[in-house]
Amino acid sequence: MKCLVIAEKPSVARDIARVLKCTQRGDGCLHGSDYVVSWAIGHLVTLQEPEDYNPALKRWQKSDLPIVPANMGLKPIQRTESQLNILKKLMDSNEITQIICATDSGREGELIFRYIYHWAKCTKPVKRLWISSLTDAAITDGLSKMRDGCEYDNLYASARCRAEADWLVGMNATRAFTLKNGELLPVGRVQTPTLAILVDRQKEIAAFVSKEYWEVHATFIVDENIEAQYPGIWVSPEGEQKIQEKEQAEAIATKVNNATGIVESVETEEKRQLPPQLFDLTELQRECNRKLHFSAQKTLSVAQSLYEKHKLITYPRTDSRYLSKDIEPKLRPVLESIKDAPYNSFAAHILSLPKLPTTSRVINDKKVTDHHAIIPTGSKKSLSGLTSDERAVYDRILRNFLAVFYPAYVYDITTVITLVVDERFQSKGRMDKNLGWTALYAHEKQATKDDDSPALPQLSKDTPIITTEAKVQQKKTQPPKPYTEASLLSAMEHAGRFVDDEALKEALKASGLGTPATRAAIIEKLISSGYVERNKKNLVPTSKAMGLIDMSPPELRSPETTGKWERGLQRIANGELDDKRFMESIKRYVLYLIQWAG
Repeated sequence: MKCLVIAEKPSVARDIARVLKCTQRGDGCLHGSDYVVSWAIGHLVTLQEPEDYNPALKRWQKSDLPIVPANMGLKPIQRTESQLNILKKLMDSNEITQIICATDSGREGELIFRYIYHWAKCTKPVKRLWISSLTDAAITDGLSKMRDGCEYDNLYASARCRAEADWLVGMNATRAFTLKNGELLPVGRVQTPTLAILVDRQKEIAAFVSKEYWEVHATFIVDENIEAQYPGIWVSPEGEQKIQEKEQAEAIATKVNNATGIVESVETEEKRQLPPQLFDLTELQRECNRKLHFSAQKTLSVAQSLYEKHKLITYPRTDSRYLSKDIEPKLRPVLESIKDAPYNSFAAHILSLPKLPTTSRVINDKKVTDHHAIIPTGSKKSLSGLTSDERAVYDRILRNFLAVFYPAYVYDITTVITLVVDERFQSKGRMDKNLGWTALYAHEKQATKDDDSPALPQLSKDTPIITTEAKVQQKKTQPPKPYTEASLLSAMEHAGRFVDDEALKEALKASGLGTPATRAAIIEKLISSGYVERNKKNLVPTSKAMGLIDMSPPELRSPETTGKWERGLQRIANGELDDKRFMESIKRYVLYLIQWAG
């Protein structure tokens, strides 16, 4: 008698099979003395199409809407049906007495397994393997701590509701709005409010009217010492730098040019910038978009390779930026495993400390959900086998992991007010005191709020100065910036910022548009559907997108609606909300959308 282990992908199945000593190859599986390990290839089973319930529904007609099956049916995905049949045959085998679900440890992984299990009409008992790393040690540890599959029923209910809600809204609203408009207009529960964010920004940019203003910039020297010079910008008594009239700016420049003055005040303030927190998937995607110009989907794909193929990082599809207390003892071995330059010198410094400087910004059980933050696994595998993209993403993860153990970046900001013929000029300078965690990023320009502030010469109150140059600079007010993938991911994660109701805004802090695991796919779908185009690093909505959002009801456009649903799905996963109640609300919403489309 044997246990059947079902992994999500062949590569993961091979890792588990190695640990379980399943070395004999079979048809779509690996055999051992006590286990058979097989695999899905992502989703093998999906929800049926309308025409599967009734062939007449293949033709899109307004009179058929809404399409709301009494029970949502499942069907094989044709291109991977052969592997599904292998799994069914194994499940049906008298040799198999128990199933181990080893798909990815999250909502979607649970759905992949349950759909296969239910489609196959399997009733054998299930154990759940829940791991965050694919190292041999992590797999062995996970196998020793498996729980009954029924303990994850709420997670499956949440995943099923997500899939069925997307089907009901997408299928019905797409047909309704396409029939109304005469052009294919895909509509989605998450993708449409995400699109609305882009469209609203584009409208702000289009409506923006640029206004001219002027600034006066001066250069001062101290005691006729040409090397002791510093710049300044004119400020009003209220601290405003913009001058609305060109003539006023020119008069100020003429007045102070070549004039003498004094340093009216010098104020120095110490500032501290704490190290970044560990990455969750969304923050990793933002970082790689900003620094490497990777798309969110590319970052996810590379991270999955680092997790599955190379075993160098923990589970990437996480929404937590914290570690649980039980991970703390494993941090020192991870640091000790870092042997490659230039990271090894930073790791050695951390290890030389009497105690690892972990704080509640790193270790916090209350802020770890299904998985902890993304960190290195401690694998001693050489990095020479990585592609350039894998090396680049791993570099961001490794430096981020090391940075959390370093002290704050400490620097002084000095603000100088220079008085010249009754006109005041402000100068700012920065002086580093302790590089702290930024030493890890010394090879690149490290952005801080004051990173454009040059060093100032030694100045004190009443120091005499001479203005060597004063010139007027013409400027224009700038429109809002288009969204990049980094800023759109942030907007999707923090959907509450688009909501006026304070109570709901607070509630949406724990949810957003989509999940870390799905946001990249949503962006890619908007592009493939012809709604969004990439313009260098910017995401620009098309006229097709503008038309859809203009004809959509506020509830479909608003992140508020989807944010509520994501929160509802999480409550189902937590056992706090009945899934039937949730689905009834989705069905009512579908009716509303069809009525709106008219």
